[in-house]
Amino acid sequence: MSAQFTSTSPSWFKQKLPQLSLILITLIWGTTFIIVKYGLSFSSPILFVAMRFAMAAIAVSLISYQHLTGMTLKEVLAGAAIGAVIALGYGTQTVGIQTISSSESAFLTALYVPLVPILLWLLFRKKPHVMTWIGAAFAFMGLVFLTGNGFGAIQLNFGQMLTILGSIAIALEIIFISYFAPKVNTRRVTVLQLIFASIFCFCMAPILGETHLPDFHPHLLMILLGLGVASAGIQLVMNWAQEMVDPSQAAIIYAGEPIWASLFGRLAGERLPALALLGGLMVVLGVIVSEWKPKFLKRKTEDKVAE
Repeated sequence: MSAQFTSTSPSWFKQKLPQLSLILITLIWGTTFIIVKYGLSFSSPILFVAMRFAMAAIAVSLISYQHLTGMTLKEVLAGAAIGAVIALGYGTQTVGIQTISSSESAFLTALYVPLVPILLWLLFRKKPHVMTWIGAAFAFMGLVFLTGNGFGAIQLNFGQMLTILGSIAIALEIIFISYFAPKVNTRRVTVLQLIFASIFCFCMAPILGETHLPDFHPHLLMILLGLGVASAGIQLVMNWAQEMVDPSQAAIIYAGEPIWASLFGRLAGERLPALALLGGLMVVLGVIVSEWKPKFLKRKTEDKVAE
């Protein structure tokens, strides 16, 4: 029996390696919220994001240097467009996390998943799947509990509003990446978008009153290096694994990110009210439902087309 287990386990591990890799980077992704919140003890928010993406750009460039020759104007424009929404998304998220918990920030950021098909509908008239609307309804109810802590209307504070704005920008980032991906070299654009995100944040910082770089602190340096390497690794693993993992399955794995963030936040001493925690779980449920495409609905659609 032990010989049989030995012969089958490597093949199972190899077969499930893409899914296991996505679970691992989702766990790492979940830790970044509490790390960012701690990092803001040493830096102002927009400059922190600027330095974070500068480190990520360096890390990805070192890994992808052989792909960086022969950049085209289209790739530069794509990198600038994606970099702009990245700067907006992570800038607002990082400013917002100063006044809300890292767990709450992660749950609100997860709203980008049901927002992607809805924005595609608004911008390009691509009709969303019925499950997208059901998932969006769950996410909206979760938003009520998460931000209002009750059965009444949504009560958004400044940090929550900024974080929701950030989730919209991250949804636009995904739409822009999907739009440009077939037309450009994705490795080069990945480097360019990180560089532009950093440049845009460095440009925005003085306008928002952040005129001085933070004082050197070894903790800040370690945080920025860690986030830079993590961002590079997450991007590369996602690009590799999603060639072999069904998008719906990947989205369900990614839905675990705010749960991991909530767990790490709790270990760090954060406590969400029970209703807010229920709201966060409903947001996660909305993310999963919005990406679930039941086979019986597919059959009905195919029958209608056949008729």
